[in-house]
Amino acid sequence: MASGAEQKKNTMTSEELSSFCDQIALMLSSGMTLRDGVEMLAEDETKEKAKNHPYNDLLPAVEETGSLYTALKENEEKWPQYMIEMVGIGEETGRLEDIMVNLSSYYQREGRIRSAAVSAVTYPIVLGVMLVVIIGILLWRVLPVFQRVLESLGVGSSGSGSALMRIGTAAGWIVLALIGMLVIAVVVILVLMKTKQRAKVIAFLKKACPPVRRVAEKLSSARVAGILGLMLSSGFPMENALEMAPAALTDEEAIAKVNTIRDHMMQDETFSEALAQSGLFADFHNRMLKVGAVSGHEPQVMTKIAEIYEEQVEDDLGRLISIIEPTLVALLCVVIGAILLSVMLPMAGVLSAM
Repeated sequence: MASGAEQKKNTMTSEELSSFCDQIALMLSSGMTLRDGVEMLAEDETKEKAKNHPYNDLLPAVEETGSLYTALKENEEKWPQYMIEMVGIGEETGRLEDIMVNLSSYYQREGRIRSAAVSAVTYPIVLGVMLVVIIGILLWRVLPVFQRVLESLGVGSSGSGSALMRIGTAAGWIVLALIGMLVIAVVVILVLMKTKQRAKVIAFLKKACPPVRRVAEKLSSARVAGILGLMLSSGFPMENALEMAPAALTDEEAIAKVNTIRDHMMQDETFSEALAQSGLFADFHNRMLKVGAVSGHEPQVMTKIAEIYEEQVEDDLGRLISIIEPTLVALLCVVIGAILLSVMLPMAGVLSAM
């Protein structure tokens, strides 16, 4: 089974994947054949002039074989490997409808986490660019005008007035350079995240920025819990769930932890014991799972843990934004204030002497 790091790039967003799974589940529950359902989806996309949409590529294979798994497998570059494998198991066990419902919920959670992460990155970048533009205009266009006005009023190239202007200008250029480099660094990181260097970039960010590491660990825990909850609620034993989980993961550390759990369970340890040694979940959540296993509600507890970690990820990302926003705004106020004071104080001195 291919791991998440080996998956091919798919063209579907989490929201589109959730919608697709939900529609297939509704069609199956209504008694509609798989072929008719996929044909309806393909026709809707054709009406919207989306001729290259993945739905259209599924129809020929479904018409020929009657298998959604085969259709997805033939177009695996456009669909997640984990979803393809789950659909295959659903067809083999006759529980495709249940699995599609669970997959819809899973990709809804993935979409919420992705949206929160995008917001956490996009907003600071936009604010940083605005700071660069504002400070740049002040330094290039506004400040030279004030300098010429001061020179016309008799403020020479020496004295306290000139020193203040130099200090204000220097402060502005320093802050402009720092913010510019920070924005460029973030953009470069985002570009590298879409290349084969993704794993190295994530590893670097984890080492360089503790808040990023905490968010990444919680995100990995949420995804593992969500996958295991999906598998368990679909009727698969824990051993099979742990075997399939790496196919949906992109974090090498999370994959290693899942493999550690499997190795310990192969040594006749219980899931609770293996989970505690892996460090995947907090002790409190390990105890929740232990109680859930005893009471026969392990799938529900696993899903609940996934929701808890997802909420924590969203809260952590929100806190990062709440810290970055006032910091950048305060920095903007300080720099603009320093630049204006470096001009206004000498001008006030000249006017008071007149």
